[in-house]
Amino acid sequence: MADTKARGPQKDPTNFVHQNAILCETITKELRHNKLYLQYHVNPFRKIHTLTGKPNSTHDSEDGEEDTHFLKVIKRAHEEPVRKYANPQTEAQEIGWITRPLIDQDRGDRRLDFRRQNTQITKYMDEAWRLKEQTENLN
Repeated sequence: MADTKARGPQKDPTNFVHQNAILCETITKELRHNKLYLQYHVNPFRKIHTLTGKPNSTHDSEDGEEDTHFLKVIKRAHEEPVRKYANPQTEAQEIGWITRPLIDQDRGDRRLDFRRQNTQITKYMDEAWRLKEQTENLN
């Protein structure tokens, strides 16, 4: 008697009819949301590792047909985002998206031409820093 009390309450025997009904209901729910995909393609963002043929096989040495659609997809995946899309796709792409100048710069117009100008002091300090770096590298 001590053994039955230590084990806890007895479980009801399994009801196979109820288990079968639960299984049928689960299968119908899964089939309701099931979708069959027949269009498969290669992920263009993964590197493809090709395997070479066997050394003595003759069928690999023949030139096979190239899949032009596959080559286009792979080529497009490896292009820069500026060539792939007309507009930036993320906020981070907006920085530096347009790399060409907005206007054609005329070097003669001083209002738009802000080149780096070296005065006598900046030329002197450039030479001093260059001399200091050369002496430190020699030591």
